[in-house]
Amino acid sequence: MNHPFLQSTLRELQVFLHSRRFWGIFAAIVLLFALTGPYGTMERMGFGERLAYWLSLHAFAWAIAILCAIFAENLLRGVIVSMFARMMIGSLAAALPIGFAIGLVDYAFTSEPTTLESGLQRALFSMPLCALFCFLSYMAMNEKIAEAAAPQENKPGASILDRLKPENRGPLLRLSVRDHYTEVVTSRGRELVLLRFADALKETAATSGLRVHRSHWVADAHVEGVRRDNGRLMILTRDGTEIPVSRSYAEHVRRRFT
Repeated sequence: MNHPFLQSTLRELQVFLHSRRFWGIFAAIVLLFALTGPYGTMERMGFGERLAYWLSLHAFAWAIAILCAIFAENLLRGVIVSMFARMMIGSLAAALPIGFAIGLVDYAFTSEPTTLESGLQRALFSMPLCALFCFLSYMAMNEKIAEAAAPQENKPGASILDRLKPENRGPLLRLSVRDHYTEVVTSRGRELVLLRFADALKETAATSGLRVHRSHWVADAHVEGVRRDNGRLMILTRDGTEIPVSRSYAEHVRRRFT
């Protein structure tokens, strides 16, 4: 199984499966629902049946939400920069299958048949819960998910250009941090690469350049000049982009480009 999409999806899924915090929250919510018996389950079911009902319902719902969120996170990568936005789209899309999954659980415990209308109503009801699930999951595990999604190898002598689509491979101009991504700009285009900035810098060895900010690196050949803007040092590039220079790199920039 060497396809990057599948590898990344499976690694992210393992983040959830191996997270004690995640399973602790799951167990606490199931127990809370079983004890309080919402939506009439207190009156209709004994504790043992309620526990089985809510365990089944949440297991189906959470599994579907996780799969949809992870699938969207990987599928929309490169189209939508924000990981949170990608996961939220997947979580909200999960509301539809969750609505019908709840119907199956209800049928198993109450023999109440599920219709198209009732399934859609349950899906609509599930949407805010799916959004809440996504928010909590992202807040708790976004760094681990990003780490799992990133390529695992950083081979000595590797070039970041090898990570780009063939049509974008050209002389390297600059790198910038974009959320959990590194934006790679070449003479032939730009592309977001799911790679830590520190690791991206290791793959620029073939191109002479300088890190000028915690979020920016620029190739020497791409620098047009240096100027000050309200006391702040800025690099002017040959394509008209202005790149800020942080104080810790200012002296290096002045020595190199002025």
